[in-house]
Formats: sequence, C-alpha cells, structure tokens
Amino acid sequence: MSGAMRGLPTLTFALDFWRAGGADPGAFKTTNLLIHAITTCVLAWFFRRLLLTLGASGRRAIWVAAALALAWAMHPLQVSSVLYAVQRLQTLGTLFLVLALQSYLHARQCQIVGQQGRRSMLLSGFWWAVAMNCKEDAVLLPVYTLILELAVLRFSAADERLIKLLRRGYFAVALIGISVYLFLVVPKYWSLEAYPGRDFSTVERLLTQARVLCMYIWQIVLPLPEHMPFYYDWVQPSRGVMDPWTTLVAIFAIMVLLFWAWRLRARQPLFTFGVLVFFSAHFIASNVVGLELAYEHRNHFALIGAVLAVGSLFAHAGSCFRFSGGAKRAACVALLITLGAGTMIRAHDWRSTLSLARASTVAAPQSSRAWVQMCSSLFKAGGEVALGNRLLDEAIQACSSGVEASPDSLNSYALLLVLKTLRGDVSQRDWDLFLDKLSSVRMSWDNSRAPMILTYYVSLGVRLDKQQVLDAVAILSERDRPNSSNLALLGAAVMNDLADSEHALPYFIRAVEVAPLGDPFPWQLGAELRAAGKLDMAEAVERAGLARQREMAGAR
Repeated sequence: MSGAMRGLPTLTFALDFWRAGGADPGAFKTTNLLIHAITTCVLAWFFRRLLLTLGASGRRAIWVAAALALAWAMHPLQVSSVLYAVQRLQTLGTLFLVLALQSYLHARQCQIVGQQGRRSMLLSGFWWAVAMNCKEDAVLLPVYTLILELAVLRFSAADERLIKLLRRGYFAVALIGISVYLFLVVPKYWSLEAYPGRDFSTVERLLTQARVLCMYIWQIVLPLPEHMPFYYDWVQPSRGVMDPWTTLVAIFAIMVLLFWAWRLRARQPLFTFGVLVFFSAHFIASNVVGLELAYEHRNHFALIGAVLAVGSLFAHAGSCFRFSGGAKRAACVALLITLGAGTMIRAHDWRSTLSLARASTVAAPQSSRAWVQMCSSLFKAGGEVALGNRLLDEAIQACSSGVEASPDSLNSYALLLVLKTLRGDVSQRDWDLFLDKLSSVRMSWDNSRAPMILTYYVSLGVRLDKQQVLDAVAILSERDRPNSSNLALLGAAVMNDLADSEHALPYFIRAVEVAPLGDPFPWQLGAELRAAGKLDMAEAVERAGLARQREMAGAR
C-alpha cells in the first residue's frame, strides 16, 4: 500500500538522482530545502486567510501570518524532517495538505458571502489527492476541515440549505470514519501480545503515546537542541497507567489541554483550532498500528497546530498585560532569532553522520541506535576494514559504551565483535556472551539485524570465526518469525556472504516449507538460484516445492 501511494516523492527522488548524476546527498537536501521554503510561503498564505476570517485587519494579518509561518519553518524540530532525505514523503504531504486547507478555506469564505466557491472546493480535493500520493496520513484532511468548521467557520454560509448540508455531511463522514476505525482498523491491528518485532502490546502502545505526545509538546515549547536526539529507541513502553507514573500525569495533562481548548473555542478559536489539529495530526501514528513509539518527523504537520495554539496564547497574554506594539514586535523577533539559532545548531550537528551520532549520544545516552551510528561512523571515517584503521580503538570504545548503555540491544555487540576481530583481541568469552544474549533478548527488528552485521563484514574480508557466525544465524532462524522471506534472507546471507552453499540450503528448504499454499515462492527462488549458477540448490528447492504441493494435496 505504501509504495503505491508514494509515487510523487519517489519521482522527485528519481529526478534528483538524474540531475546529480548519482545519489548525491546535497541534491536531495537542496530539493528538501526548496520544498520547505515553498511550504512556508503557502502556510503564510493560509494563516493570512485564516486571520482575516477571524476579523484581523489586512496589515496585521500579513505580519502575524508571516511571523507564525517563520516560527513553524525555523523551529529546531523541523531539522530532521528537512535534512533527512527520505522524509520528503512527509514534507511533500504537508505542502499539499496546506494547499488543500487553503483552497477549502477560500471556498468556504465564498459560500459565507453567498458565492458558490465550487472551483476552490474542487481544487481542495485535487490537492488532497496529491497529498495522499505522498503520505497516507493525508487521509486526515476531513478531520482538519471539520476542526476548522467547529473552531473557526461554525458551518456558516449565506444559504441555509448549504448549512444543513454541511452539518449533515460532516456528521455522516464522522460516522463512517468512526465505524471504519472501530470495526476495521482496531480489529486488524489490536494485539493483546507484543507486536511482531516490538516489545509492547496495543494497550501499552496507547498508554506510551500519552507520554510521547507530552514529550513532543515539551520539545515544541522549549526547543533546545539537546531535547531533540533524533533517535528515540530509548523510549520505554508504559506497562500500566502507573508504570511509569508519568503515564498517568501525561494522560491527565492531555485531557486538561483538550478540555480547555474546547472550552475556549468561542473566545480563542485559534487556540482551539491549533490544539485539535496538533492532536489530530498524531491520530494515526499514535494509535493501534504497531509503529515505532516516537519519531520527530511526525510533528511536521502537527507543528502547524502547535504554532497557532502558542501564538494565540502569546497574543492573549500581550492583550492581558497591555504590552505596547513595540514590545510585542521585539518579543516576536527575539523568539524567531532563538528558534533560528536552535535550528542552526541542530543543522550543524547534521553536517555528517559522525557529528550527528556524537550529538545523539549526548542527547540520548541510552540510545542503542545512536551508539551504533557513532561506532560505525568512526570505523568508516578511519578507513573501515583497511589495515591500520586510525580510529579503530575509538570505534571500539564507542561500541563498548553502546553495549553498556543498552545491554539488551545486539547491534553494538555485533559490531564490537567485528572490530575486536580486526584488532586481534576478540575472545571466546566475547562470542559466548553475544550468542547467549542472542538466545535470550527480545527479538526486535533491530536485534534481528545483528547476525547480518556479522555476515556482511565477513563478505568484506573480516576474518570472523565462521562457525560462530553460523551459530548466530542458526539462533536467529529459530527465534525470528519463521516466514519465507526471513529464512530466504538468512540463506542468501550464508550463501553469498559466507560463501557456504551447504549451510545455506537448509534455510532455503525451510523457507519453501513455510510458504503459503499456492505461493510461487519456490519457483521464484529456484529461478534466482539458477541465475546465480546454483543449479543443484535450485533443483533441491524445486523438489521441496513439489513435495509440499503433494503433501498439501494429500491433506485435502
């Protein structure tokens, strides 16, 4: 589904690859920055229209809209969304969602003064379709427009029939959406046990998201770079309402915020609109689907709501304390300078994978991914598997720190075995500890990659103990999900990386044995093996496929 619905970003990646003559990071980041700049302009346009709808004067609307859009664009939380090339899926989705909202608001303004607004409404639908081709969470546009109606537009129109149509239409859409969620989405994704590759169930994930959302709010209102580590694998799931106790506090804080947002909808419509948009933007990623617990890019669109809510509070505070116009402008400039400075600091950390890893290990010292990135970056910077790697000792120290910081994560340990083998001081105890951990820790997606790190570096010429590597692959095959794809990948790693067809064949045979009935997998695998010149293995795989067909036919 994802691949079919992300065609436009994929096309832009292809164009960047073509114009740069290869996978040049600078080309991808330049395009991302251009998209971010365009989105900022479109967002200022939308904010201006929104402020005018609420009665702001033309001149004031222009300056406030520009300030709000700049606050969104210059927030340090945006750095990873813009500089991490793959998040173009999210940034393009945001651009077209804002265009859809802008067109919808224009159409509704026309209807309020007695015009049809049909063209703008159709244009809104077009932009929505384009947004859906970038990122699936663009499906939430009707939720955002409903919030716009509830907080700002109040279903107003010059034609009474249109008012009734809007109310009934949104009521029907809401019923359909709730029904789809309750009767299709929840049954499909709800899991009383841990999700595959995760260490949390649905209930635990939902409880954890309360803490995660409060963490996002904290990062937004106090945007210090050290609060934004990029890696969030250190976030521990909530096992109950009081485990940890901050779960209950987070749930209570969110409920209070939502209560006040709804209560103030008449006096502070922008605050209401902003708060509801922020939480709605997280509805998919913070729900029952077994995604990772936290990612910064999930705030790319949600930050629009947060900026409006915070801006509304600042405006209200300025009115209450009767600040002069000059004081308000000075505070606004100071805030934008602060945001820009934080963004520059974070962007500087992103100048290389090594600098990002260093910053991440400082901001999140318990992050296994940060330490693995630190270790591998040092290793590569020193020449990788080249003789006399000048940073080998420093890389080993980083891997050792990663093992200590996150004992249940295996990637740092696997890389440590590689580096100590290169240095010549790997011991049997090192291997025994790794294999023991591989046999006992939770088999997360990250941990399932650890044996593949070993096979990869064997293929690069690192003289790891082959039997120990084979033992690691065997343990993984018993503990990981026994499906055709996983087993075939293990077989391919043993065959290609370890150059051991004899030990690879059993994995291919098992992959065939667990393949669904009627699946062409055995014949596809056989064809790939033939193409690789492994004729005996191809015949063995195809015989196993025929035997499975006969076995299943006899069972019938």
